[in-house]
Amino acid sequence: MRERSPHSRIELTALAAANGDAPSSPTASQPNGTPADTEKHRLHQNVQPSRWNTKEFYVYYFLFFTIVPYMIWTACQLSSDKHPNYPIYQHTLSQGWLFGRKLDNTDLQYRQFRANIPVLCLVAVIYVAISQFLDRFSAVDPTGGVKRNAVVRRTFYLLSSATFMTVICGVNIVKILAIVSTNYAIAKLLKGSRLNPLVTWAFNLAVLLFNDQFEGYGFGMLHESLAFLDAYRGLMPRWEIHFKFAMLRMVSFNMDYYWACRGDYQPLPTKNTDPERLRIQTSRKTDEYNYLNYTVYMFYVPLFIAGPIITFNNFVAQMHHRPASIKYRDTIIYALRVFGAMFLMDAMMHYIYVVTISKSHAWAGLSAFEISMVGYFNLKYIWLKLLVIWRFFRLWAMADGIEVTENMNRCMSNNYSAQGFWRSWHRSYNRWLIRYVYIPMGGSKYAIYNMWPVFTFVAVWHDVSFKLLAWAWLICLFILPEIILTRLTRPYQNWRYYRHLCAVGGVGNLLMMATANLVGFAVGVDGMQEMFRLILTPSGVTFLVVAPFALFGAVQLMFEVRESEKRRGVAAGNY
Repeated sequence: MRERSPHSRIELTALAAANGDAPSSPTASQPNGTPADTEKHRLHQNVQPSRWNTKEFYVYYFLFFTIVPYMIWTACQLSSDKHPNYPIYQHTLSQGWLFGRKLDNTDLQYRQFRANIPVLCLVAVIYVAISQFLDRFSAVDPTGGVKRNAVVRRTFYLLSSATFMTVICGVNIVKILAIVSTNYAIAKLLKGSRLNPLVTWAFNLAVLLFNDQFEGYGFGMLHESLAFLDAYRGLMPRWEIHFKFAMLRMVSFNMDYYWACRGDYQPLPTKNTDPERLRIQTSRKTDEYNYLNYTVYMFYVPLFIAGPIITFNNFVAQMHHRPASIKYRDTIIYALRVFGAMFLMDAMMHYIYVVTISKSHAWAGLSAFEISMVGYFNLKYIWLKLLVIWRFFRLWAMADGIEVTENMNRCMSNNYSAQGFWRSWHRSYNRWLIRYVYIPMGGSKYAIYNMWPVFTFVAVWHDVSFKLLAWAWLICLFILPEIILTRLTRPYQNWRYYRHLCAVGGVGNLLMMATANLVGFAVGVDGMQEMFRLILTPSGVTFLVVAPFALFGAVQLMFEVRESEKRRGVAAGNY
């Protein structure tokens, strides 16, 4: 681990660069010779003129508005009750509510979330109502400032967390508290010692593996006389599944405390830099790393089940100061977007049955294009369900006055870069990995080497299984060409056909990312082999030749979307 505190300019720049939005170079200059001190000026450097109204892009428009509707129509036809394969999976469908259609509710994760939406909404409304009342009548600056009464906040969070955890975890709360308290003891005993990160990581990896191996440690495992307690496991008996997010918070607390012990306390700056990044990077006073703040952070109700992930430094800073960026109007608009996404998800579940088709392997007799649509819309389903889940809990935190990173800030189908895809997919997790894993291992200097342990950890964190390890290593193999070719072709950026060469690389990235994600999160290794066998037939040759040309046009449109963002002054990764 690095000796220096994580607040150095080098590490701040590395964090920003790894997220695609490095701060302005201190040596850059404005046209009049003055130093460049704004992100907007940097973004307008090397911006290309718009290509939207060119003959080349009219070809891409034609491809887009022809192929995309045909893709959706094909997926709907595969899900028709008149399709020959329909009887294979018909029994797995549920009664729907849209126009007499059946519902593909076979995904366990989303089925559980969807069934609990009414209860979660009720709990969230009550929680936020109490929180707003306390903010209004206990504010340190009731005249309109954003400073909060941290004591009142902490008391509310402790009481609400105790109630919530008892209801959803039952007697399992004893096990959870034992693990959490042991992690806290490690931090406090080792403080700024170099053993702190080593012991912290060893303990948390052990917890991750043992939780999975022993399936939550039933009380009956300890002694048969305690077996009766296993009947009182609350509404979430499989607590170890959701505890993976708690494990990330445990590492965050210990590492933030470790860096605070090794460096000087820095007051939280408020100007000229991204507020969220400053909250993350600026250590708190060492006496704020106490058990009460730690417990509040660990069991914060809106983010406990599924995140998004927030660091300890960031959370405590917001417990004292409500971020000025959270406005009531924006929260209401965000809520409408969340419920709009929920409706879109239900519409997809009613008309596109790709989840149960892939689980039932009901693809006999399908063409190469139809099989590829089963794969593509499986990935689209995964993207949309996670977007709904993460945004629901982020909305809850926003309504409580806690700002957390938006996990999916770009549509799954608007990514041509493997590295860019992972920055915008589980974005809060990506930032956690950069701060606590990637930078301490050397950052971008050793990117080709340290991405292997990083992605291996990501796979194990999700689940200890061969298909996820295969996914992690495939991702690393697929990212390597992008890293190497980007470095090799950098001197040729002004070449006339450089954009088209990059688009060819983007097509390769799309195909490889789809393959890796189908293996890891959809059909597995065996299912992917079967899909390849069906696609790689004589009748599939035409599809394999035509598909890259369509993807080439899609990548060109993505390039222009990025240029449009630059012209509007939007930082990469902040869209």
